[in-house]
Amino acid sequence: MARVEAGYFDWQESVDSSGNYLSAEIPYFVFDATSEGDALEAVRSSISEKYEGLYLDEVAIDERLNDSTYKVLARYREDETKRQAEGDTDTGNANPTVTFDTTGGTRHISRSKLTVSKTPASAPDYGGAIEVDGEGNVNGVDVTMPVMTFSETHYFALSKVSTSYQKQLFTLTGKVNNSSFRGFSAGEVLFLGASGQKTGTGDEALWEITFKFAVSPNASNVAVSDDITVSQKMGWDYLWVRFGEKSVGGLLVKSPVAAYVERVYEAADFSGLKLEAAITAS
Repeated sequence: MARVEAGYFDWQESVDSSGNYLSAEIPYFVFDATSEGDALEAVRSSISEKYEGLYLDEVAIDERLNDSTYKVLARYREDETKRQAEGDTDTGNANPTVTFDTTGGTRHISRSKLTVSKTPASAPDYGGAIEVDGEGNVNGVDVTMPVMTFSETHYFALSKVSTSYQKQLFTLTGKVNNSSFRGFSAGEVLFLGASGQKTGTGDEALWEITFKFAVSPNASNVAVSDDITVSQKMGWDYLWVRFGEKSVGGLLVKSPVAAYVERVYEAADFSGLKLEAAITAS
Protein backbone atom coordinates (compact mmCIF):
# COMPACT_ATOMS: atom_id res chain seq x y z
CA MET A 1 0.00 0.00 0.00
CA ALA A 2 1.42 3.37 -1.03
CA ARG A 3 2.52 5.73 1.73
CA VAL A 4 2.18 9.52 1.41
CA GLU A 5 4.24 12.17 3.18
CA ALA A 6 4.03 15.94 2.70
CA GLY A 7 7.15 17.65 1.44
CA TYR A 8 8.51 20.42 3.66
CA PHE A 9 10.29 22.33 0.91
CA ASP A 10 9.26 23.84 -2.44
CA TRP A 11 5.83 24.97 -1.29
CA GLN A 12 4.58 27.73 -3.58
CA GLU A 13 1.81 30.09 -2.50
CA SER A 14 0.55 33.44 -3.79
CA VAL A 15 -1.63 36.01 -2.01
CA ASP A 16 -3.15 39.34 -3.01
CA SER A 17 -2.53 42.71 -1.34
CA SER A 18 -5.15 41.91 1.30
CA GLY A 19 -3.55 38.62 2.24
CA ASN A 20 -6.13 36.43 0.50
CA TYR A 21 -4.74 33.26 -1.06
CA LEU A 22 -4.82 33.15 -4.85
CA SER A 23 -3.06 29.83 -5.48
CA ALA A 24 -0.99 27.16 -3.77
CA GLU A 25 1.20 24.26 -4.91
CA ILE A 26 2.04 21.64 -2.28
CA PRO A 27 4.51 18.77 -2.88
CA TYR A 28 3.96 15.22 -1.62
CA PHE A 29 6.22 12.16 -1.71
CA VAL A 30 4.66 8.78 -2.37
CA PHE A 31 6.50 5.60 -1.39
CA ASP A 32 5.80 2.01 -2.42
CA ALA A 33 3.55 3.00 -5.31
CA THR A 34 2.97 0.36 -7.97
CA SER A 35 2.44 2.94 -10.76
CA GLU A 36 1.93 6.62 -11.49
CA GLY A 37 -1.82 6.11 -11.21
CA ASP A 38 -1.37 4.46 -7.83
CA ALA A 39 0.74 7.42 -6.66
CA LEU A 40 -1.81 9.97 -7.86
CA GLU A 41 -4.71 8.13 -6.23
CA ALA A 42 -2.80 7.81 -2.96
CA VAL A 43 -2.26 11.57 -2.80
CA ARG A 44 -5.79 12.44 -3.94
CA SER A 45 -7.35 10.22 -1.26
CA SER A 46 -5.19 11.59 1.55
CA ILE A 47 -5.43 15.37 1.03
CA SER A 48 -8.18 17.92 1.51
CA GLU A 49 -10.28 19.34 -1.31
CA LYS A 50 -9.73 22.81 0.15
CA TYR A 51 -6.69 24.75 1.35
CA GLU A 52 -6.84 28.29 2.80
CA GLY A 53 -10.12 28.96 0.98
CA LEU A 54 -8.80 27.57 -2.32
CA TYR A 55 -10.07 24.47 -4.15
CA LEU A 56 -8.12 21.47 -5.37
CA ASP A 57 -7.55 21.98 -9.08
CA GLU A 58 -5.02 19.30 -10.04
CA VAL A 59 -2.90 16.43 -8.71
CA ALA A 60 0.07 15.77 -11.00
CA ILE A 61 3.28 13.73 -11.11
CA ASP A 62 6.26 16.07 -10.81
CA GLU A 63 9.09 13.53 -10.70
CA ARG A 64 9.68 9.80 -10.50
CA LEU A 65 12.49 9.28 -8.00
CA ASN A 66 12.83 5.48 -8.36
CA ASP A 67 10.71 2.49 -9.34
CA SER A 68 8.23 2.99 -6.51
CA THR A 69 8.78 6.57 -5.28
CA TYR A 70 7.19 9.66 -6.79
CA LYS A 71 7.03 13.36 -6.13
CA VAL A 72 3.45 14.56 -6.67
CA LEU A 73 2.15 18.16 -6.70
CA ALA A 74 -1.27 19.20 -5.45
CA ARG A 75 -2.35 22.51 -6.98
CA TYR A 76 -5.09 24.68 -5.44
CA ARG A 77 -6.86 27.55 -7.17
CA GLU A 78 -9.79 29.90 -6.65
CA ASP A 79 -13.05 28.48 -8.01
CA GLU A 80 -16.06 30.76 -7.58
CA THR A 81 -18.47 28.25 -9.13
CA LYS A 82 -17.60 25.63 -6.53
CA ARG A 83 -17.83 28.23 -3.79
CA GLN A 84 -21.39 29.09 -4.82
CA ALA A 85 -22.43 25.45 -5.27
CA GLU A 86 -21.16 24.50 -1.80
CA GLY A 87 -23.07 27.40 -0.29
CA ASP A 88 -20.08 29.24 1.25
CA THR A 89 -22.12 32.31 0.30
CA ASP A 90 -25.58 32.41 -1.12
CA THR A 91 -24.62 34.87 -3.81
CA GLY A 92 -21.08 34.07 -4.87
CA ASN A 93 -20.26 37.74 -4.43
CA ALA A 94 -19.12 38.87 -1.00
CA ASN A 95 -19.38 42.52 -2.05
CA PRO A 96 -22.52 42.93 -4.16
CA THR A 97 -22.96 46.00 -6.35
CA VAL A 98 -24.97 48.64 -4.48
CA THR A 99 -26.54 51.83 -5.84
CA PHE A 100 -28.65 54.43 -4.05
CA ASP A 101 -30.71 57.54 -4.79
CA THR A 102 -31.85 60.14 -2.24
CA THR A 103 -33.77 62.45 -4.57
CA GLY A 104 -36.88 61.68 -2.52
CA GLY A 105 -40.50 61.06 -3.35
CA THR A 106 -43.67 63.14 -3.27
CA ARG A 107 -46.53 63.07 -0.81
CA HIS A 108 -49.78 64.97 -0.74
CA ILE A 109 -50.18 66.94 2.48
CA SER A 110 -53.12 68.96 3.68
CA ARG A 111 -51.46 70.86 6.52
CA SER A 112 -48.21 72.79 6.84
CA LYS A 113 -45.75 72.60 9.70
CA LEU A 114 -46.09 76.35 10.25
CA THR A 115 -48.07 79.23 8.79
CA VAL A 116 -45.30 81.77 8.27
CA SER A 117 -47.58 84.70 7.50
CA LYS A 118 -51.07 85.73 6.39
CA THR A 119 -52.00 88.89 4.61
CA PRO A 120 -53.92 90.92 5.56
CA ALA A 121 -53.44 90.32 9.26
CA SER A 122 -57.22 90.00 9.59
CA ALA A 123 -57.33 86.98 7.21
CA PRO A 124 -58.79 83.81 8.76
CA ASP A 125 -56.37 81.48 10.50
CA TYR A 126 -56.88 78.00 9.01
CA GLY A 127 -54.60 76.27 11.49
CA GLY A 128 -52.08 75.27 8.83
CA ALA A 129 -54.62 73.90 6.35
CA ILE A 130 -53.30 74.38 2.78
CA GLU A 131 -55.18 75.61 -0.30
CA VAL A 132 -58.54 76.19 1.36
CA ASP A 133 -61.03 77.15 -1.36
CA GLY A 134 -64.11 79.34 -1.20
CA GLU A 135 -66.24 76.39 -0.16
CA GLY A 136 -63.95 75.54 2.73
CA ASN A 137 -62.39 72.45 1.11
CA VAL A 138 -58.76 71.68 2.04
CA ASN A 139 -57.05 70.81 -1.26
CA GLY A 140 -53.49 70.46 0.02
CA VAL A 141 -50.27 70.29 -2.03
CA ASP A 142 -47.73 67.71 -3.25
CA VAL A 143 -44.33 68.11 -1.58
CA THR A 144 -41.01 66.25 -1.73
CA MET A 145 -40.54 63.90 1.20
CA PRO A 146 -37.41 62.09 2.44
CA VAL A 147 -37.45 58.80 0.55
CA MET A 148 -34.28 56.94 -0.41
CA THR A 149 -34.12 54.15 -2.94
CA PHE A 150 -31.30 51.65 -3.25
CA SER A 151 -30.58 48.47 -5.16
CA GLU A 152 -28.23 45.52 -4.78
CA THR A 153 -27.04 43.23 -7.55
CA HIS A 154 -26.09 39.71 -6.45
CA TYR A 155 -24.86 36.65 -8.35
CA PHE A 156 -26.39 33.27 -7.53
CA ALA A 157 -25.47 29.75 -8.60
CA LEU A 158 -28.11 28.35 -10.96
CA SER A 159 -29.14 25.74 -8.39
CA LYS A 160 -30.01 28.48 -5.89
CA VAL A 161 -32.67 30.19 -8.04
CA SER A 162 -35.46 27.66 -8.04
CA THR A 163 -39.08 28.30 -8.99
CA SER A 164 -39.86 28.26 -5.27
CA TYR A 165 -37.30 31.01 -4.62
CA GLN A 166 -38.67 33.13 -7.48
CA LYS A 167 -42.16 32.79 -5.98
CA GLN A 168 -40.75 33.82 -2.63
CA LEU A 169 -39.36 37.03 -4.15
CA PHE A 170 -42.77 37.67 -5.69
CA THR A 171 -44.48 37.14 -2.33
CA LEU A 172 -42.11 39.54 -0.53
CA THR A 173 -42.59 42.31 -3.10
CA GLY A 174 -44.57 45.18 -1.60
CA LYS A 175 -43.70 44.17 1.98
CA VAL A 176 -41.81 46.14 4.64
CA ASN A 177 -39.11 44.75 6.91
CA ASN A 178 -40.31 43.33 10.23
CA SER A 179 -36.83 43.61 11.75
CA SER A 180 -33.62 45.55 11.20
CA PHE A 181 -32.40 45.36 7.59
CA ARG A 182 -29.25 46.91 6.08
CA GLY A 183 -28.98 49.26 9.06
CA PHE A 184 -32.59 50.48 8.90
CA SER A 185 -35.17 49.90 11.62
CA ALA A 186 -38.23 47.69 11.24
CA GLY A 187 -40.91 49.37 9.14
CA GLU A 188 -38.56 51.65 7.19
CA VAL A 189 -37.63 49.50 4.17
CA LEU A 190 -40.10 48.61 1.41
CA PHE A 191 -39.10 45.82 -0.99
CA LEU A 192 -39.97 46.99 -4.49
CA GLY A 193 -39.16 43.69 -6.19
CA ALA A 194 -36.34 41.97 -8.04
CA SER A 195 -35.32 41.35 -11.64
CA GLY A 196 -32.97 38.62 -12.79
CA GLN A 197 -31.17 37.26 -15.82
CA LYS A 198 -28.76 34.42 -16.52
CA THR A 199 -25.17 35.38 -17.31
CA GLY A 200 -22.26 33.31 -18.58
CA THR A 201 -22.32 29.81 -20.04
CA GLY A 202 -21.58 26.28 -18.91
CA ASP A 203 -20.03 25.90 -15.46
CA GLU A 204 -19.61 29.68 -15.21
CA ALA A 205 -23.31 30.45 -15.68
CA LEU A 206 -24.91 32.47 -12.88
CA TRP A 207 -28.15 34.24 -12.08
CA GLU A 208 -27.64 38.02 -11.86
CA ILE A 209 -30.44 39.41 -9.71
CA THR A 210 -31.03 43.06 -8.80
CA PHE A 211 -33.07 43.76 -5.66
CA LYS A 212 -34.75 47.16 -5.31
CA PHE A 213 -35.75 48.89 -2.08
CA ALA A 214 -37.16 52.20 -0.87
CA VAL A 215 -36.66 53.72 2.56
CA SER A 216 -38.94 56.06 4.49
CA PRO A 217 -37.95 56.96 8.06
CA ASN A 218 -40.02 56.12 11.10
CA ALA A 219 -41.30 59.13 13.03
CA SER A 220 -42.45 59.82 16.57
CA ASN A 221 -44.30 62.71 18.21
CA VAL A 222 -45.59 64.04 14.90
CA ALA A 223 -47.30 67.39 15.56
CA VAL A 224 -50.53 67.65 13.57
CA SER A 225 -51.89 70.71 15.37
CA ASP A 226 -51.50 72.49 18.67
CA ASP A 227 -53.85 69.92 20.18
CA ILE A 228 -53.03 66.74 18.21
CA THR A 229 -49.72 64.84 18.29
CA VAL A 230 -49.24 61.38 16.78
CA SER A 231 -47.00 59.38 19.09
CA GLN A 232 -45.60 57.01 16.43
CA LYS A 233 -45.76 56.53 12.68
CA MET A 234 -43.83 53.74 10.98
CA GLY A 235 -42.03 54.77 7.82
CA TRP A 236 -44.51 53.35 5.32
CA ASP A 237 -47.69 53.90 7.32
CA TYR A 238 -50.02 56.56 5.89
CA LEU A 239 -50.94 59.56 8.05
CA TRP A 240 -54.01 61.58 7.19
CA VAL A 241 -55.86 64.38 8.92
CA ARG A 242 -59.58 65.05 9.16
CA PHE A 243 -60.61 68.68 9.26
CA GLY A 244 -63.65 70.15 10.93
CA GLU A 245 -65.03 73.65 11.22
CA LYS A 246 -64.41 76.01 14.06
CA SER A 247 -65.30 79.64 14.58
CA VAL A 248 -62.41 82.09 14.31
CA GLY A 249 -63.23 85.79 14.49
CA GLY A 250 -66.81 85.10 13.64
CA LEU A 251 -65.89 82.96 10.59
CA LEU A 252 -66.12 79.19 10.23
CA VAL A 253 -62.70 77.85 9.19
CA LYS A 254 -61.27 74.37 8.66
CA SER A 255 -59.10 73.02 11.46
CA PRO A 256 -57.62 69.56 12.25
CA VAL A 257 -59.90 67.59 14.52
CA ALA A 258 -58.40 64.09 14.21
CA ALA A 259 -55.36 62.28 12.85
CA TYR A 260 -55.22 58.69 11.59
CA VAL A 261 -52.26 56.38 10.97
CA GLU A 262 -53.11 53.66 8.47
CA ARG A 263 -51.10 50.46 7.94
CA VAL A 264 -51.08 50.03 4.13
CA TYR A 265 -48.20 47.53 3.73
CA GLU A 266 -47.75 44.13 5.35
CA ALA A 267 -44.55 43.37 7.26
CA ALA A 268 -42.40 40.35 6.37
CA ASP A 269 -39.12 38.64 7.21
CA PHE A 270 -36.54 39.79 4.66
CA SER A 271 -34.29 36.82 5.42
CA GLY A 272 -36.38 35.11 2.72
CA LEU A 273 -34.52 37.24 0.18
CA LYS A 274 -31.40 35.18 1.03
CA LEU A 275 -29.03 38.15 0.97
CA GLU A 276 -26.57 37.00 3.61
CA ALA A 277 -23.60 38.43 1.69
CA ALA A 278 -22.21 41.32 3.73
CA ILE A 279 -22.28 44.86 2.42
CA THR A 280 -18.87 46.43 3.00
CA ALA A 281 -17.70 49.98 2.42
CA SER A 282 -15.25 50.50 -0.40
